[in-house]
Amino acid sequence: MNNSLVAQVENASTRIRSYARLTELQESSELSIELKARIFFKWENHQPTGSFKIRGTANKILAHLSDCREQGVAAASTGNHGLATAYVCHREGLKLALFIPSSISEVKRKKLEMSEATLVLVPGSCELAEARARQEAEEAGKVFVSPYNDEEVIAGQGTCGLEIMTAFPDVDEVIVPVGGGGLISGIAVYLKEKKPGIKVTGIEPENSAFINHSLSLGYLSNDFPEKPTIADAVAGGLEEGAITFDLIRRYVDRVLTVDEESIISAMKLIYRKHGEKVEGAGALPLAGLLSFPELFEAKKIVAVVSGGNVDENTWEKISFSKKYL
Repeated sequence: MNNSLVAQVENASTRIRSYARLTELQESSELSIELKARIFFKWENHQPTGSFKIRGTANKILAHLSDCREQGVAAASTGNHGLATAYVCHREGLKLALFIPSSISEVKRKKLEMSEATLVLVPGSCELAEARARQEAEEAGKVFVSPYNDEEVIAGQGTCGLEIMTAFPDVDEVIVPVGGGGLISGIAVYLKEKKPGIKVTGIEPENSAFINHSLSLGYLSNDFPEKPTIADAVAGGLEEGAITFDLIRRYVDRVLTVDEESIISAMKLIYRKHGEKVEGAGALPLAGLLSFPELFEAKKIVAVVSGGNVDENTWEKISFSKKYL
């Protein structure tokens, strides 16, 4: 039993309410017919900064607000986590040092530059940026807000699962995008402890399938031949010793991988059926449904649409690509 984390999720649900919205759970009637299952979307792209990240960030900062005011905040991000952290810090009047990897896209860098955060460009990968942010927090006494490797952040993300269970207690399976694992860990722990028979499935892009690769090895490994993915919000390896990996091994039923064509098809299908422009990571659950329909047939499914921060250049590129029409 993980009663401690379940209690943290329930406490977080109250703590973050002035920041995180209770997002809609909407049935997709046409997709339900086409996929021979009842498909519901949880629209986390409707959060204030366009993704679920506001849940974990708000919970962490508000739980340590006094220290954040006195010492400041440090974080690392390639986009959504940084936007959420900057949003909370701006509203609370906090100083934020945000470490970003040199691999960050130009569009996301410009978005972050519009915030009041002090940006520090780190040569190399996401993992190096996280290491620098942790170092800054330790040396300067700042509060470090991890994108996933922190119980309070995970508890905040788990409030998404609490909302699903409250609104739809009969759900059979919840499908969640997987990157660092904070969202799926929080959701899975809460749901499994409340309803052990429920299934939780993670979806990763096969071009950046670090969790799936690690699960096959039996230990966390960043030794994976990563390739670019349109689901860039979940791309990259994990911090050494990330607690999310063990939570995934214990609570998540399976992690499936999908190709780029499936992700793009899912993005376009969500727009066609619901008028929602979602990022590649947010389309991963539908990509999983489209790729493995036999696994979900006749079930009541919630697909968590984790975010909608897709830049216009990317959207135009996939919209006019004949390959995916």
